[in-house]
Amino acid sequence: MKIVVTKEEMLAKLSTIQNIVEKKNTMPILSHFLLDAGKQGSWIVATDLDTALREPLNLKVEKEGKICIPARKMFEIVREVEGELLLETIDDQWLRLKAGASSFRLACLSAKEFPSWPGMDDLQEVTVKSSILVEAIEKTVYASGENDTRYTLNGLLFHFMGGNKLTIVGTDGHRLALLVREIIGTLKEEHKLIIPRKASTEMRKLLEKRGDDVRISIGQNHVLFTVGEIQFLTRLIEGTYPNYEQVIPTNNDKNIIINRDLLARTIRRVAIMSKEQTRGVKVDISENLMKISSSNPDIGEANDEIVIEYSGESLTLGFNARYLLDILEVMDSDKVHLEMQAQLSPVLVRDEKDAEYRCVIMPMRI
Repeated sequence: MKIVVTKEEMLAKLSTIQNIVEKKNTMPILSHFLLDAGKQGSWIVATDLDTALREPLNLKVEKEGKICIPARKMFEIVREVEGELLLETIDDQWLRLKAGASSFRLACLSAKEFPSWPGMDDLQEVTVKSSILVEAIEKTVYASGENDTRYTLNGLLFHFMGGNKLTIVGTDGHRLALLVREIIGTLKEEHKLIIPRKASTEMRKLLEKRGDDVRISIGQNHVLFTVGEIQFLTRLIEGTYPNYEQVIPTNNDKNIIINRDLLARTIRRVAIMSKEQTRGVKVDISENLMKISSSNPDIGEANDEIVIEYSGESLTLGFNARYLLDILEVMDSDKVHLEMQAQLSPVLVRDEKDAEYRCVIMPMRI
């Protein structure tokens, strides 16, 4: 293999794959990416066996070939060199890289060792605007679990309900975020796909820079997202996702309307004095007034208050400040609605201008 590529092109593609390649070194090949240089098209492929990314590489091919290159070390080299890059394989174990006066000899692995791209049969396909996927992931992924023993919670539920509706849900058992949006075209059958949190996050990063529509190909164990010439494949989490519709309260009779930015700034201030383990803040609600406080015996306490729109009976609740802030930071409207019932009942948080985005947060004892 012998190719010439610009620093900017190689650096951009290497930046994209850094979070996909496996860093734990359990299988050395997973810390490498496959460089497949052909005169009919060249590609970079990276995988950790759960997710895989295949993206085109714009370069000049003088001699075709394939090799597996250590992703992190190659990224560090390309970031520091100047000018156009000349890459040439010595054999299937070594790569020579030249850029200006700089020269490197890098140990690699044979392309034969790289995992094959999983086959996908009996596909059903649907198309979604990339902007919708970016928004949906951003507004739900924070609520999904991380390393939860209930493995299905460590991902986002993509619920294709039949017709042209897609519901995306994230929950860790303490909070829930749900967004409903339209897809392009229709699906005759209902599909529930649990997509790993890591894959969802990497997908959002990938789509943020693009405005293309995303073709979603649904297989039995995998789902493939195709945007332009880029392909992003992820293994689905097996299992049954909780019945999210049962979690959303429907009879909360106490409705508070409040300025979103003001509430977020007040919570951030008060949370400075909360206990680091729980991040608990106390919320006292009375007519048109919300008092927020926190206390930590080791460092002190904080108190603040803000004006709200509310005319019901008084109520006191405790919240994890981080959970509330995560919700407020991704909402778009100037005002939000907090719908409550009792001290320890689930609280529904709604964006005033988006009825299809709903969040649920469980109060805590404080």
